[in-house]
Amino acid sequence: MDNQITSLQNPKIKGALKLNDRRERNQSGLFLIEGYRELKRAAEGGVKVQSLFICPEFFLGENEEGLIQQIKQKGAEVFACATHVFEKLSYRDRPDGLIGIGVQMKMGLAELAKHIAGKKNPFLIVAEAIEKPGNLGTILRSADAAGADGVIVCDRCTDIYNPNVVRASVGTLFTLPVVEAQSVETLDWLNERGVRVVAATPSASEEFTKTDLKGPVAIAVGTEQLGLSKQWMDAADIRVRIPMHGVADSLNVATATTLLLYEVVRQRN
Repeated sequence: MDNQITSLQNPKIKGALKLNDRRERNQSGLFLIEGYRELKRAAEGGVKVQSLFICPEFFLGENEEGLIQQIKQKGAEVFACATHVFEKLSYRDRPDGLIGIGVQMKMGLAELAKHIAGKKNPFLIVAEAIEKPGNLGTILRSADAAGADGVIVCDRCTDIYNPNVVRASVGTLFTLPVVEAQSVETLDWLNERGVRVVAATPSASEEFTKTDLKGPVAIAVGTEQLGLSKQWMDAADIRVRIPMHGVADSLNVATATTLLLYEVVRQRN
């Protein structure tokens, strides 16, 4: 292995630890990618990995050596770490011995427009001001599973490169077009392309399974506590409700998003 790190005072380790802070990620344009699946999908998605920290004692036997060589051949420096050093780097209870430092991918609405060009019925998700990294990551994972064409993160509260977003998305952040944009420009962009905005609200009269979602649609979901803003609710072309039969009046935002995504899938199939 290229280098062996046994001290927590090593500059490479100290630099990696700083990336747990959002401000450092924003300033450096770098972020952490932990886990075999996540790094594999980062490699498949064309993410530039600058450095890779490994600890063979934690390997799970998922062809780690093959992935390490693949990432190394694309220019990454590889550093073997002592177990106590790797445990300090890891943000998981059960690390699997692989952590990379990647270069953030910047994609805007112009790039998303190229991605959906020629698609008869674009299928998108708009996530407005999602606050919890785990929810945003789960939304990305569901969007990937449902075959959505992309996710637009509007007026972000959570950094999409937060380690917990990467983890909850299981690396689909790297294989699904994910765009950051402001709400005003996103609404104009959707309107120009004839994409209808679908908003879920308890006050809607029609259930989500009884509404035609086969055309171009963008499922819009909002903050965990308050839901979509008035701006998005007023702009929605379609308002639907998810039936609630218990004492709770709403679902977790990621759960609600998954239900709506799979209703689109069901109708289109």
